[in-house]
Amino acid sequence: MLHKRILLVALVFSCISAFSQETPNNPFSFKWDNGFKLESQDKQFSLKFGGRIMVDHAYFFQNDKLDTTLGPLVSKSGTEFRRARIFMSGTVYSNVEFKLQFDFASGEVAFKDMFIGLTDIPGVGTIRVGHVKEPFRLDALTSSKYITFMERSFFIDFSQERNNGVLIFNDFFGNRLSAQAGAFRMASNNGNDILADDGYVFTGRITGLALDNSEKKQLLHLGLGYSYRKPESKTYSVASRPEAHLELKYINTENIQNVNNINLANFEAAFVSGPLSIQAEYLTATVNNNTEATFKKYNFESYYGQLSYYLTGESKNYKSSYEGFDRVNPKKNFGGKDKGAGAWEVALRYSNSDLNNNDILGGQQSDITLGVNWYLNPVTRIMINHVWANIEDKGNARILQGRLQIDF
Repeated sequence: MLHKRILLVALVFSCISAFSQETPNNPFSFKWDNGFKLESQDKQFSLKFGGRIMVDHAYFFQNDKLDTTLGPLVSKSGTEFRRARIFMSGTVYSNVEFKLQFDFASGEVAFKDMFIGLTDIPGVGTIRVGHVKEPFRLDALTSSKYITFMERSFFIDFSQERNNGVLIFNDFFGNRLSAQAGAFRMASNNGNDILADDGYVFTGRITGLALDNSEKKQLLHLGLGYSYRKPESKTYSVASRPEAHLELKYINTENIQNVNNINLANFEAAFVSGPLSIQAEYLTATVNNNTEATFKKYNFESYYGQLSYYLTGESKNYKSSYEGFDRVNPKKNFGGKDKGAGAWEVALRYSNSDLNNNDILGGQQSDITLGVNWYLNPVTRIMINHVWANIEDKGNARILQGRLQIDF
């Protein structure tokens, strides 16, 4: 297996080398811009390549009540490569885009964005075909490189982030209004699913910028997303751990049988004013069953609210509706010629997920997460999160976790 991964990496970089060959009539410029970028003089061709490494370590604590109801912890600490990716993306002949991204964190090769797209189509915008993010949930669309906390909230567990299919998106009125829609085939999250035959999905989202003042660094983003999911397996389940990837899953619906379709709706809002940002989302899931089911409908919900503040004066950068928030550049990098302190951010989040309805007793859990982020430079970050988890009627848990991250 190792030799296959080495060959894969070698193939990627050989493609980069081939792409970078200059021609006398169309020379390329090569530069570092928080990643390696190659661009032709006439800007018809461009290439970017890089990767990310995220190393996590965590300590777990349970109170006596949780030990009694769910059993004691098997391990009280853990470590992992949360993400280990390489990617290559680019544009050819101005309006054809592509991206290849591979994740090695699990010990196997998984696709994490693998698509070909056509841009600037009159009246349509952009079409992408392949393994892409479904246009659903602001925090899910924001890259893991730029999310405020180490893990996204509970609502991420109600449906996968990426899927195989066709995505269409466009911006209107100077990017003040945006719309995205896609049809998908229920592939596995790693994208390399040849069968991909567990039904189909239609997902759409519309967002608007009610406030967009770049000079004052103020922004108000509002959005609504909807996803219709019809699994061929006629089953559906949601299971969540506290917002720590190394922790156990405390709430779980188990498999709900005789499912006809699932309807997910998500409401999202984000406000930025200088160093302050506030973000919240509310998701509802309606599971409609077949006629032979005891209960014809189940309703679950999940929500979170978070705020963050940059002690050093930076501000969150909005990239686009479909890509969420972008990279933060410290005013002065830590060490080096800048001899600065980097950027420091403090953040607080409350989240809740209720998986109880009718005869499904999946549990209810709420988390409070306190986070500190130290951006040493635009591509290096140290994260510390302390999570207090309350599993209703079962007990409490705490997680102290940290991450060292580099991405380019």
